[in-house]
Amino acid sequence: MTIAAPAATLPASFRPKRRLGFNTRVSFNDDAGPAQGLREGIELFQAAEHLGYQSGWAYQRHFDHYLSSPLPFFAAAGQHTRHITLGSAVIPMRYQDPILLAEAAGTTDLLIGGRLELAISTGANAAFDAVFGTVDTDARTEARRRQARFLSAIAGDVLHKAAGGQPVAEGTELRVTPHSPTLRSRIRQGAASLGSAIQAAELGIGLISGTVQHGQAEGESFGDYQARIIEAYRFTWRKTWSTEPPPVAVAASILVGTSAELREKYAAYDLERRTKGIAASRPKGALEPVTQPAGFQISPVFQGTPDQVLEAVFNDPGLAAADEVVLFLPPAFGLDENIRLLGDLADTVAPRLGWSAAS
Repeated sequence: MTIAAPAATLPASFRPKRRLGFNTRVSFNDDAGPAQGLREGIELFQAAEHLGYQSGWAYQRHFDHYLSSPLPFFAAAGQHTRHITLGSAVIPMRYQDPILLAEAAGTTDLLIGGRLELAISTGANAAFDAVFGTVDTDARTEARRRQARFLSAIAGDVLHKAAGGQPVAEGTELRVTPHSPTLRSRIRQGAASLGSAIQAAELGIGLISGTVQHGQAEGESFGDYQARIIEAYRFTWRKTWSTEPPPVAVAASILVGTSAELREKYAAYDLERRTKGIAASRPKGALEPVTQPAGFQISPVFQGTPDQVLEAVFNDPGLAAADEVVLFLPPAFGLDENIRLLGDLADTVAPRLGWSAAS
């Protein structure tokens, strides 16, 4: 595909990207093993901070060759970084104990100096009920119940007043400790649909839009639907809270080919993602996912020369509407490949999106 050279200034409809982040699955393969993958994950966060990235995100996935418990990882990565925020994108609430998660989140946030940004989801996935246990309600209703309990817990609300026979005095108000007073303001909803974004605004939490969506209109492109999701979030926030909404983050596959060899590699990944969907780019030993659910669509891969990538990003409605771009790193790429990818984006494209590296 031939794309014209980019404009010298930002298009009028394109929001400047003041923050730049990345999203990794902290994957590992059968050869090196999980310990090596976790160590390399920390090295990736260190390298990204050195390059000036403001945020780093890690995906949670159970029972596979990826990070399954983000908070201990963030607590460790936070000891090796100083400024970059550390975020989960996303933690599905269906299988979380909300009080235990609130305790772990508060502890982690205090250990890393208030740099935690948790993105949570309330999707209807109930794939692991046989492991975690069934509930009387449907998966989405249960996830939203646990989300509400979690938000209340990290806000410092009273969860219970002790009654007789408990190990504290009757009437004692029980709250989650340790409490991080500002953590709730750094919670986001991972939204794959219009309804999820509206729910986030009504709850007064932030928004991050990922690389998988559902509920789009027939023929509606990924970027067009993403822009509609973002607009619905901002409209609902203003209507509900009478204030300006917090910045919206969008995850995207942006692969800047600074050489012919890299452009060939990224084009091959693009083809794999378009043909295999969510099964693309798996580390050795990772589980084979089932067919992508009907009605779901995945985000495009923006790849090519720096000028081609820049023009494609400018012309994407979802990326134009976002305040922050989060670079989705292919899970099977190695540490050196990912660091180079982050560096190439930061050097060639990001400054022309209005971004300045963190000092």
